[in-house]
Amino acid sequence: MATVVLALGGSLLRPEVEERRDWLREFVAIVRDRVSSGDRIAVVVGGGAPAREGIEIASHSIDDIEHLDRIGIAATRLNATIIREALADDGIPVSGSIPRSVEEAVVDLERRSVVVMGGTVPGHTTDAVAIMLAVNSGARKCVIATNVAKVFSDDPRSNPDAEPFDCLTLDQLQEIVGPPEHKGAGSSQVVDPVGVDVAVKNSMPLDILDGRDSGKIRKSLEGEEFEGTIVEG
Repeated sequence: MATVVLALGGSLLRPEVEERRDWLREFVAIVRDRVSSGDRIAVVVGGGAPAREGIEIASHSIDDIEHLDRIGIAATRLNATIIREALADDGIPVSGSIPRSVEEAVVDLERRSVVVMGGTVPGHTTDAVAIMLAVNSGARKCVIATNVAKVFSDDPRSNPDAEPFDCLTLDQLQEIVGPPEHKGAGSSQVVDPVGVDVAVKNSMPLDILDGRDSGKIRKSLEGEEFEGTIVEG
């Protein structure tokens, strides 16, 4: 039996993605298959567009980053509820509520095969929460499913010469994403630098992939080769 933590970017649930219903059905099937194989799966879901939109609206009257973070956390818990209810509807033994802390999620994972959660406290993105949960639950790795194909040396949207990486060390990834600092509510990088710092200190391996292709998530969870970036602990 193996434990794996999966960080799902909130962008994977964006309303404008026409295939999102098919994607969700496929994701539920992936989790069901892994549970049938004896694995335990923890899923940490990001806030995506609802978080960014809520923060943008509130930022016109709220200056405190901690207060803005709480708006983002609320959005992550909404998205986590979507995933949790879809899994429960399929009969998968998932935790009955959305944990509010890593410690609570670890306890739930000892009782159930699947736990789904969102954010926890201001200053911690869901990437960081997922990596912390992976460390505290003794997971064999943390999978970061986002909306980019791989880790690049620079933002490929603004730099067409950015170099993609198939494999990196954790220290190399930290150099790319920058120092472990919270850059503000709603900010987004391929992996949160605070989370990477937690992975570096605990030698937690990361798989980083484009979660819009559910087949890549399946391959990573099954330990097969996948198109993305493997970050070695």
